[in-house]
Amino acid sequence: MMRIFGLLSFALLLTACGDSSEPPVESGAATGSAAVTLPGAGAVAYTDVNIWSGTGAAPLHNASLVVRDGRIESVSIEPAPEGAEIVVLDGQWIIPGFINAHGHISGRWAADEIQGDAARAAADLALYARYGVTTVLSLGGAPAGAFGIRAAQDSLSLDRARLLLAGPPVFSQDPAEAAAMTRANIDAGVDWIKLRVDDNLGTIEKMSWDALEAALRVAKEANVPVATHIFYLDDAAKLLEMGSGLIAHSVRDQEVSDEFVQAMLDSGVCYVPTLVREVSTFVYGERPAFFDDPFFLEAAKQSEIDRVSDPEFMARMAANPSAAVYRKALEQAQENLRVMVRSGVPVAFGTDSGPAGRFPGYFEHMEFDLMREAGMTARQIMLSATSVAASCLQLDDVGTLEPGKWADFVVIAQNPLADVSALHSIQSVYIAGNAVARN
Repeated sequence: MMRIFGLLSFALLLTACGDSSEPPVESGAATGSAAVTLPGAGAVAYTDVNIWSGTGAAPLHNASLVVRDGRIESVSIEPAPEGAEIVVLDGQWIIPGFINAHGHISGRWAADEIQGDAARAAADLALYARYGVTTVLSLGGAPAGAFGIRAAQDSLSLDRARLLLAGPPVFSQDPAEAAAMTRANIDAGVDWIKLRVDDNLGTIEKMSWDALEAALRVAKEANVPVATHIFYLDDAAKLLEMGSGLIAHSVRDQEVSDEFVQAMLDSGVCYVPTLVREVSTFVYGERPAFFDDPFFLEAAKQSEIDRVSDPEFMARMAANPSAAVYRKALEQAQENLRVMVRSGVPVAFGTDSGPAGRFPGYFEHMEFDLMREAGMTARQIMLSATSVAASCLQLDDVGTLEPGKWADFVVIAQNPLADVSALHSIQSVYIAGNAVARN
């Protein structure tokens, strides 16, 4: 079972920061700031900027962020080091890059002319990055070539989202087969195992509990964390008891019980809402309003817009009885998210974006809006998508803006703490200090 790694403090932050007002500005450098004593040559200093570090500390105003060799050297209100390259940001905001604890990389979103599994998977990651998502845990569907991409991402030249991988989801009724599938994923070098426990609204048979136990045992022996796909409360509760390391979807069939919430708190296991997943099951029954959003159109794949806009496709979705069920499931998921946040359960940002109809990058911003509808403040949402998600995925060098960590950050024109919709005002995205292409 994945135990909590510094998550309690973040969970307390999520519950304590129940209003959208900013805390007082700190009088000195942010927590973890280091005084610059070395010559500035080779460093880049982003100055005249507001910095929200993701640590839970108050934002720094009129501050500077110094980057050297792909990593953060300092975050402070001190002058930039002499000799550094200066980038003046005129009062804009710098925040950590977003971490998606449940996405999918497949290559389907690459331009048609891009050839090869690895290159197409890299194009998916570039699309995520264009919208400020700088790390993605791909829970199934990634091509074999994605392992090579992951192996090369500690590069100082990285300019697309970082990648964590689970292999093919483990889904079997037979314990021996489930164990073998889990071992095969581990032998391939996955970061996570994904177990799928769902009956697709009663249309298929769920994975057997004996098979689940066998898979969990193999993963535990190899010390590889497990994420579980669930729909029902009873399944989530039992999987938590058995040792699931990440509840990778919302409970959607009923209100979460006090006992389940307490079990989540006791275990330290993180909860990933994926609210926008439900939206994708019914939204194309008619032409969605976001098809007219300039922020969507900046990078949306036209062939996928055309596919889901086909009148026959839209008619099938509108007539599908499961659409109404999933629409109701979204309401339940939002109510359960409200309970989880209020109770202090660590909530890791995740969307299940990447499959057909789930536009990577833009759907992350839709998730922000749905989290706000569920009652979360902008600060709570941003913590969920940065430091909390990093802790839930056991990542030590991303998720906050602190000296020594990778310089993965987003420049925003407007104050994101005042309104999460300000996250649409992305001016630039940096990964390892490198600007991400946004056109």
